[in-house]
Amino acid sequence: MVINNTSSSLIDILRQRRQRLASLIDFPAILWSGSSNPRNFPANVFPFRASSHFLYFAGLPLPNVAIRLDAGKLELFMDDPQPNSALWYGEMPQRHEIAAHIGADDAKPMAELESCLEDAATVAVQDAATWTQQSQLLNRWVLPQKSPIGIDLELAKAIISLRLTHDADALVQLQKAAAVSVAAHKAGMAATPKAKIEAEVRAAMEGVFIAHNMTTAYNSVVTVHGEVLHNEHYHHPLQPGDLLLVDVGGETEMGWAADITRTWPVSGQFSATQKDIYNIVLAAHDACIAKIYPGVEYADVHLLATNIIAEGLVDLGILQGNAEDLVEMDAHALFFPHGIGHLLGLDVHDMEDLGDLAGYDEGRQRSDRFGLSYLRLNRPLRPGMLVTIEPGFYQVPAILNEAKLHPTYQKLVNWERLSHFHDVRGIRIEDDVLVTENGTEVLTAALPNNISAVENLCK
Repeated sequence: MVINNTSSSLIDILRQRRQRLASLIDFPAILWSGSSNPRNFPANVFPFRASSHFLYFAGLPLPNVAIRLDAGKLELFMDDPQPNSALWYGEMPQRHEIAAHIGADDAKPMAELESCLEDAATVAVQDAATWTQQSQLLNRWVLPQKSPIGIDLELAKAIISLRLTHDADALVQLQKAAAVSVAAHKAGMAATPKAKIEAEVRAAMEGVFIAHNMTTAYNSVVTVHGEVLHNEHYHHPLQPGDLLLVDVGGETEMGWAADITRTWPVSGQFSATQKDIYNIVLAAHDACIAKIYPGVEYADVHLLATNIIAEGLVDLGILQGNAEDLVEMDAHALFFPHGIGHLLGLDVHDMEDLGDLAGYDEGRQRSDRFGLSYLRLNRPLRPGMLVTIEPGFYQVPAILNEAKLHPTYQKLVNWERLSHFHDVRGIRIEDDVLVTENGTEVLTAALPNNISAVENLCK
């Protein structure tokens, strides 16, 4: 690992985060960074990604490391590099150098961690080797697939309260992630006219991240099959008349994410039917962003999107009935089944490793309704929150085929009229929206989303 000079302001921010945690809990917390996972033999590993909770307080993506946080102080536990590691990895920084870099108050070898675990809380790390180690050392199960309990739950709630809103350093990182992601999308649009398959567009986009020493924040979606929400296949040919749904976002070296979706025509020009649906999705997108303000319920933003989409589909003759009644019956979810967005930060779906603890305010539970069950965030908005707004329209065969047979929905859809929109498999428009004291700042606003601008970028 190569470490650059750390500014005193970043060390100050890391210390402030630790002090703020200390004001919320009266017990020590130990956070593990995690370890690399082997691909097919031990020395060939997947790229390492540190636990986001660790990154928030330590500031560096250090593998096989733990930190102990107590009363605002940070103890670093890590081993110095093995003497023979320089052959393969070059000269590596020593423990004391890392400690100075992140403003640690003390630094010890990993072997001493076991003696510092009494009454400590933790958060489960995703990789099996690390959560197994956590469980063994703490003498209790620490499992990512189970909700935390006891002091682990208290720690999780404290961390959530800090990470729900972003400080100055986080915003610098998030703005960088957004700016590079915007450039990547423009590169993808520019590459489309000469591309023969989806993979070529993906390559043009991900090359932008590599050139900025960044990576993707999640597996890229670059697909002509936009009805498959998380399509991660890139072999399909690009044909005139296809829409390319592209959900691609970058992650900075320090782990902060962006999340952008655009949908553009392979030929450089939307068809009339594609324009009709696109403008409905864009109207929902714009109205939702205009509604965002401190104190507004995010669930109400979602419901605004559902009503606009339902009304637009009624106007096109696809849905039949009153828009509000259709939403009450979840008919909109035949075409817009997911939520309007999610939290964004160190994780692309921020803190969803903790289930709904972060996304849902105290006392709230996820609905079992078809049209609400995929809502990832149900809290009042606060200044400093970063959320995505991503309405969409999809013709998912599994959903629509079932609806044709469902007594509730079969008469709410004009199936013959819908058949005229066969060239619209999926459309989504997604931007990253910061809640400010007075409204919003769209971090991804530099990437146009109106039809004429998108067409121009594709030509």
